[in-house]
Amino acid sequence: MNPVPASAERYLEVQRSEEFAQLRHRLRSYIFPTTVAFIVWYSLYVLLSAYARDFMAIKVIGNINVALIFGVLQFVSTFGIAWHYSRYAAQKLDPLADDIYKEIDNGPSAEPAAAATDGGKA
Repeated sequence: MNPVPASAERYLEVQRSEEFAQLRHRLRSYIFPTTVAFIVWYSLYVLLSAYARDFMAIKVIGNINVALIFGVLQFVSTFGIAWHYSRYAAQKLDPLADDIYKEIDNGPSAEPAAAATDGGKA
């Protein structure tokens, strides 16, 4: 059997599927809280730098002050988030996305009769 390119209807069917909804939910449940947490963390750094100069100027070790430590931690947290997301995606998102891709690649749904009898509702 030759694979047939997926049609626009097939993509819409996949978009409405439970698997795609689960993929979207997993992605959003990671991305939104992580983004909010990072924006809060970054905003704290900026606000402290602007309004708590005395605190940020406290020397910790030698000429290394709190502001420098917070600045370096911005980079560390960015790389940490990227590393953690790549692990999360490899474990939770990619397998589900691969299954959805294979389903699209294999052509029409295996249950066209069932979809036709219930009006396409899942």
